[in-house]
Amino acid sequence: MGFTEFLTTKFLDFLSYTGFVNATIPNLIMIVVGAIFIWLAIKKDFEPLLLIPIGLGIILGNIPFRADAGLEIGLYEDNSVLNIFYQGVKQGWYPPLVFLGIGAMTDFSALISNPKLVLIGAAAQFGIFGAYMVALALGFEPNQAAGIAIIGGADGPTAIFLSSKLCPNLMGAIAVCAYSYMALVPVIQPPLMRLLTTKKERVIHMKPARHVSQTERILFPIIGLLLTTFLVPSGLPLLGMLFFGNLLKESGKTTRLAKTAGSALNDVIVILLGLTVGCSTQASEFLTLNTIKIFFLGAMAFIIASASGVLFVKLMNLFLPKDKKINPLIGNAGVSAVPMSARISNNLGLEYDRHNFLLMHAMGPNVAGVIGSAVAAGTLLGFFS
Repeated sequence: MGFTEFLTTKFLDFLSYTGFVNATIPNLIMIVVGAIFIWLAIKKDFEPLLLIPIGLGIILGNIPFRADAGLEIGLYEDNSVLNIFYQGVKQGWYPPLVFLGIGAMTDFSALISNPKLVLIGAAAQFGIFGAYMVALALGFEPNQAAGIAIIGGADGPTAIFLSSKLCPNLMGAIAVCAYSYMALVPVIQPPLMRLLTTKKERVIHMKPARHVSQTERILFPIIGLLLTTFLVPSGLPLLGMLFFGNLLKESGKTTRLAKTAGSALNDVIVILLGLTVGCSTQASEFLTLNTIKIFFLGAMAFIIASASGVLFVKLMNLFLPKDKKINPLIGNAGVSAVPMSARISNNLGLEYDRHNFLLMHAMGPNVAGVIGSAVAAGTLLGFFS
C-alpha cells in the first residue's frame, strides 16, 4: 500500500467516526431541544440551576458517533466516564444526597407552627394517584404508571429515585419531564390559581405564625423520621436523608456539616444529576410515543396536584372560623417545588394586596409537599417493587 493510499484510507476511516457522518435527524432534533432548554434558562430565567446542566446534557448525549467503534464514550457504554456518572442515577445514589441537601437548607418552622398545613401538602399528592389511573388507561404497566405518576409531586429527585427502581427504561423521559415542569412552575401555576380563587379569597390575611422554639425544631426531624418511615419503610432512603440533613441544621452543633450538605455537596450532586439526566435522553431512547404520553401525563399530574392544593384550602375554610381562614393562594405550594411555588403564592398575594405577605405561610405546605412526595414514592415502591 502506497503512502497516498494509506493516508486516504486513514482519512476515510477517520471520517467514519465523525458526527457529520453518523448524525441522524433524531439526533439533531434532540440537540435543538437541549439548546432550547439552555435558552429558557438564560433568557427566561427558568430554573437555570436545573435547565442548564440538563440542556447541555441533552446536547452531549446526542452527539453522534459510531456505536460499533468500541470507544467507550457513550452514556450507555460500560466503563465510559459518562456511564460511571450515570450509575448515581441508575442505582439511585444521587436523589438521597439531594434530599440531604434539601433537609440542611429547609426551615420547617412554618409547618411546625401550624401543623394543619401538612394536610395541604397531602392533598396536593392527589395529582400523583390521579395520573396513575390515567397512565393505566393509556396502556402502561402498573409499575411504569407508578413511575410516571410521581411527576405530579413536582420533585425531580423523587421521580428519578422511583423510576430507577420501577421502570428504568423510562427514567430519562420521566426525569426530564419532572424537571421541565418544575422549571415551568411560574408559567403553569398562576393562571390556575386565579381561575380557582375569587378576589375576596386572594386578599385573606393570615395570622402571623407563632414562634417555634429550638427544642421543637430539633425534635421535628427525629419525630418526623420515626412517623414517616414506620409508616412507609420503603421511603427510608429519601426521608432518612431529608430529616438527617435537617437535624444537622437545627442541632446547632453541626453547622459545618449542614453548610457542606446544603451548599458544596448539594451543588456537586445537582451538576452530576442534571448532566447525566440530560445525557440519558439519547434520541433512540427518548423520541418515542411513550415519551409524548409521559409529558402529557406529567402535565396533567402537575395541574391536578396544584389544583388539589388550592381546592383543599377552600374546603378547609368552610370549617374554619373567620379569624383562622387560610388564603387559598398558598394551596399551590403543596407541590414539592421548594421554594418556587411558595414564592408564587407570595407574589400573587402581593399583586392583589401589597401588604399581604404569604411567603412564610406558603412554606408550610411547601415543605409538607417535600415530605408528602417522598411518602407517596415510598408507598408506590412498596406496592410495586
